[in-house]
Parts: sequence; C-alpha cells; structure tokens
Amino acid sequence: MNEIKGASAVQREPFFDPRQMRGRPGLEPTGVVAGPVALALCEAGQALALAGGPLAFTHMRFGNELLAVADLRRRAEQADMGGDENLALRLEALSCPRAPLAGLALSGRGARTRIMGVCNVTPDSFSDGGDHADPGAAVTFARRMAEAGADIIDVGGESTRPGALPVSHTEELDRVLPVVEALAANGLTVSIDTRHADVMRAAIAAGATIVNDVAALTEPGALEAVAQSNVSVILMHMRGTPETMQARPAYEDVVQDVFDWLADRVQACHIAGISHDRIVIDPGFGFGKTVEHNAALLAQLARFHGLGCALAVGLSRKSFIGAWTSEKDPKARLPGSLAAAISAAARGAQIVRVHDVAQTRAALAVWRKGAGLSV
Repeated sequence: MNEIKGASAVQREPFFDPRQMRGRPGLEPTGVVAGPVALALCEAGQALALAGGPLAFTHMRFGNELLAVADLRRRAEQADMGGDENLALRLEALSCPRAPLAGLALSGRGARTRIMGVCNVTPDSFSDGGDHADPGAAVTFARRMAEAGADIIDVGGESTRPGALPVSHTEELDRVLPVVEALAANGLTVSIDTRHADVMRAAIAAGATIVNDVAALTEPGALEAVAQSNVSVILMHMRGTPETMQARPAYEDVVQDVFDWLADRVQACHIAGISHDRIVIDPGFGFGKTVEHNAALLAQLARFHGLGCALAVGLSRKSFIGAWTSEKDPKARLPGSLAAAISAAARGAQIVRVHDVAQTRAALAVWRKGAGLSV
C-alpha cells in the first residue's frame, strides 16, 4: 500500500522535513473506506492506507482538483522522475503507519481509536472544575475512567479554558504529582497536561509517559525537557494564551495556517532531537478559534495526516458543540461530543480526548462495527 517511495516517513529521518509540507495546495484524503473493502481497494491499487490503516482513502482533493489515488500515484512518479519528490513524500506522509504511542498501537489492522480520559485536578476548568480538585478524588476518578475503557489518563493542574489565569508552578505541581505517581504506580498510561518545563520534568520522573502541551513546547525549557527524556509529546495549536486566545481570532485560511504552524513545531522537535515517532499533533479545537474555524478544522481534519504524525483531537463538551446544539451546559453536551468523536475517528484521528469515557467507548464500538472493523 505504501510503496510510493519504499520507506515510511519515520524511516526517512532526518530526510523527512515537515517544512516541505508547508504552504502547498492542501492534500485532503476523501472517499474514506474501512474494513475488507479498504483492504481490497488498497491491494488493487485503488486506495491508500490513511495513516497506516485501518482506514483507507480512494480520492484526494489536490488544490482545486479531485483525483483518484491511481492518478495521484502516477503524478507522484512523474514528479519524482522530474527531480521533484515532494508529492511522493506528501502521499507517503499521509499513508505511512504511525508508531505506537506509549506502547499503544495506533495503525494497522486491529488498531482502534484510543481514548484519552480527562482528569482535571483544578477548581476552575470549563466543564468539570472542582469535581476532582482533591488529589485523592482525582485518583479514584481516574481509576474509574481506566476501568471504563480509557487508554490514557490525561492529568492537568492548570485550567486552559478561555480567559483562565495562570497558576504558580508550585501549585500546579502540588495538584498533579500525587495523581501522576499513584496512577503510574498502578500501571496506567499517564499523560501530563502542562505548558511548563519544570512540571513536565517532575511528572516524567513520577511516571508520565506522554506530555500533552497546549503551547506545543514553545514555553521556556519545554522543548529541552521533552528532548532530554524518552516520552512522547502532543503538540497542540493555540493562538495566543488561554487569557487572550478568544479575543477575535482571525486566520487567512484556518486549516492551512494551523497545518503550517504545526509543521514548524514538528520541525523544531526534530532539530531538538525528538524523533518523529514520538510526536502527535492536535489542531487545537476551541483554542483561539471561532465556531466557523472549528467547523472547517473538523470538516478537513484528514489533511493533518499529511504531517506524518499521529493525530489527537480534543472536542469533548467544547463551546462550539454548544453553539451547534443550542446547549449551554457543558455537561449536557454528551450527544454532540459523541458525534464529534465519531466524526474525528471517521477521518482517521487516532486519539480522542474526552470527559465521558464509557459513553465514548460504546459509541466508537458501534461505529467500528458499522464500518466493518473489529470491535
């Protein structure tokens, strides 16, 4: 399926340069299929695996054109013979398998969308602030999420809701470290949701194996903290800071702008020594985006596979879901959140960050069964 150039983007390091993906006409996989149909079409040369499968795509929007995969492959081969392998590399980035994340398979037959359960140890998060502010209560809640099907527990000690003020690093550490230590000791896969290098280092020492950073390692020392470890990192796009991000966010082309910004962050990680197989990207739904921006990002989510990284999304209970469903109470946005999770999974997102683990697991299981995939 992935013999365009004979090697995956990961194997090409350091030759795979995310900057080659910037500013080009968008490659958006369409005609996404799954199950036995996907495998048969790939074997017939009429589809390519989407991020290594189990989904595949039969067509591609290439700028203003809609091309079949067979036509794209021929065009890529012709470009390569002419000394320009950019199109071949871009197709390869879209289709090559993704590396496991903290031991969790993300690509290939039998892989499934991974569920990241939100565990906010905060008094002021937008939908669950104060629910688990006590570390003991947070640990109990996190264990229940794991029992309900969470593959990853994402522990955060600083609210990043719109308008949120920063907390001291000492307070953030006091909130999250007991939770990270207890969950890691129980053998759970733990992610630390933080922007701050000292919190990252302490949480990694306590057993966190993933750093989930809404600032994409742009804060002082953050890039070095991850580079000097062996953990994976989720790079999220955010325009501004939590305090300022919703102050009239504007883009020339939100999908292309976010894509290019993430490409730069992936390249910064490469330069710092963070290998491609440790990097996950997140377009940052709700972080410096209007309702219309979020709609465009969700509709064209498959374009982000073009960076050759695993793809995570955080859609659960967000205000734009409230805008679409006329539901003001974040905790009452479950139906919209489930629909959003399925929409993202159907576009190949490997990780969904959610508040309602059991319900999301059930919804994804039904979607998978209907798509012809194993539950």
